[in-house]
Amino acid sequence: MNHNGGMANQLTSHGAARRSLTLDSPVFDSPAFDPPAFDPPAFNSPAFDSPAFDSPAIGPTVELAALVADPPPGVATRNGTLLLVPGYTGSKEDFAPILDGIAAAGVRAVAIDLPGQHESAGPDDENSYAPEVLGSVVNSLIHRLGESGPVVVLGHSFGGLVARSAVLAGAPATGLVLLCSGPAAFWAGNRFNALTIGRPILRSLGVQALYDGGQRALGLDPLRPDPLARFMRRRFLASSAAGLLGMGHALLNEPDRVDELKQVLVGAGIPVAVLAGAGDDAWPLPVQAEMARRLGTELVLVPGGAHSPAVESPTALLEILLPLLEAWFEV
Repeated sequence: MNHNGGMANQLTSHGAARRSLTLDSPVFDSPAFDPPAFDPPAFNSPAFDSPAFDSPAIGPTVELAALVADPPPGVATRNGTLLLVPGYTGSKEDFAPILDGIAAAGVRAVAIDLPGQHESAGPDDENSYAPEVLGSVVNSLIHRLGESGPVVVLGHSFGGLVARSAVLAGAPATGLVLLCSGPAAFWAGNRFNALTIGRPILRSLGVQALYDGGQRALGLDPLRPDPLARFMRRRFLASSAAGLLGMGHALLNEPDRVDELKQVLVGAGIPVAVLAGAGDDAWPLPVQAEMARRLGTELVLVPGGAHSPAVESPTALLEILLPLLEAWFEV
């Protein structure tokens, strides 16, 4: 089961540095985690200084794995950060193809693994992966990143529900981008079916059985040797089973909070953009367009993109995203 669309391109960025972002949290009390190695590539970037910071909803200490791309020397900086939050079964690497382009525009890019994803440890309690709980993590991170300048948060798919919860919790965001996300839970379609069928398999047989069985159902060898296939399997197997179950529950049960979000955005003066790949097949495009209308904006389609435009059509996504960041960071 993979909800990130086609992955034709390498999930790499030559200017992003791998970092660990540390925060205190009472909810996410998890054992030490030794993440699997990631093969590609060697990252070169100035160090990201990330001292511990407090969060009232979480703690003792959580370390979020991140890819950080700083503007290169000689580039005029906008003194702002774009925080990128991945979707269900995803990770920070889903944004790797656009990190260098964001940094080259003078904006620091910080792409994270949420707790329980890939190289970020997470708790064994499925309830800890509700959008409201994960949103408190993102809220705390926005506060911390905001100490050095304004922060725009982009949430992809399930990450959009998390980013939404962070803003609803009072995150001091300079802007919100919802990418291939929706107003509420899935109610039909391929992803609804995959989640409904996959949950009992995951609960009874585990993460590996779910992934390998899904690959074989597609006529694919789960152990095929190409590097991207190896990475995708390794990432899925590194994911927390509780996290997959908890996030999956949210994707089947999350309520519609669009009107509540609109009220908060207007009250705080936070601009919003709703983007989707022109071929997105998760939340139907008319549903995303209606969500955009309710938020006071319009759905913008990324040419050549499906459910993962940062991978499928990174140049087209940057052509839409960079002017937004330029406008929002200059306000």
